[in-house]
Amino acid sequence: MKLLSIAVPCYNSEAYMERCIKSLLPGGERVEILLVNDGSKDRTAEIAESYAAKYPTIIRAIHQENKGHGGAVNTGIANASGKYFKVVDSDDKVAEGPYKEILDTLQEFEDRGDYLDLLVSNFIYDKQGASHKKVMRYAHFFPEKKVFDWKSASNLPMGKYLLMHSMIYRTELLHESGMVLPEHTFYVDNLFAYEPLPYVKKMYYLDVDFYLYYIGREDQSVNEQIMIKRIDQQLRVNKRMAEVYTKTEFTEEHLKKYMYSYLEIITTVSSIMLIRGGEREHLVKKRELLEFLKGLNEPLYRKYRRRLLGVLTNLPGSVGRKISSGIYRIVNKVYGFN
Repeated sequence: MKLLSIAVPCYNSEAYMERCIKSLLPGGERVEILLVNDGSKDRTAEIAESYAAKYPTIIRAIHQENKGHGGAVNTGIANASGKYFKVVDSDDKVAEGPYKEILDTLQEFEDRGDYLDLLVSNFIYDKQGASHKKVMRYAHFFPEKKVFDWKSASNLPMGKYLLMHSMIYRTELLHESGMVLPEHTFYVDNLFAYEPLPYVKKMYYLDVDFYLYYIGREDQSVNEQIMIKRIDQQLRVNKRMAEVYTKTEFTEEHLKKYMYSYLEIITTVSSIMLIRGGEREHLVKKRELLEFLKGLNEPLYRKYRRRLLGVLTNLPGSVGRKISSGIYRIVNKVYGFN
């Protein structure tokens, strides 16, 4: 069994996938790299096959009809033989030193017959054209280099969320969770970082800048105009997160509080994108989102509406929407998240 399976969803990735693959190769025989060609129409399949032929004990090329990012991640999980599982998008890469430290840490647990449910590390917003690269670091909120659970995890403040880029799950835990990501849907990385959490009991944090999350291309899914264009997919993810939260029987208050906070920020993003869309249909969908939350879980709906983010994104009238949009522009300028 491999120590770590790394799934690399690839769709028309010929321009940048080799940079990603080369950053993963230093993992050597302890890893398997699953290049999931998701129905690409360029040279992605050819490049994947060439690397699989050159590194047959490390790299596997998997080809499928187009199913979207979620479908590619599902395929990666289904084909993973490693004890642990990581997703690295084909336009991103990892840093070699932290990569080795992560593998050594996982190996130590394996050698003594122990395991983790989730290993957390830092990631860098590698924003195109930015002179300063923001680092998402979890120091001071998680204990470092020791096993901990939700009870000993400090409350993460707004802006400090576990994202796909920072997470390595135990593969079997993903199977136990029953998570199957929706196909042909963007923004499912939020579900990947959210839905399995109730199954996570043993966590470990390494304060290393492992993952370089490339952001800033005009065609990226997190580009604001593209998010507005694909708002139905954002809403699909948002609603599923609300359903997961509602059906979870929480036994740990820290986890419940964290999962609410994450859901709140995703709902806020959906609301702001709909406000900035500006068309009547967007405002109708915004109202429908609130009605969905109310019908699904009225206490959840009421909590969202009375807290600050819910208030700021639901100010009445056109003036209220302008205020909400202006606040978003300020926050985006400070944090630079798309």
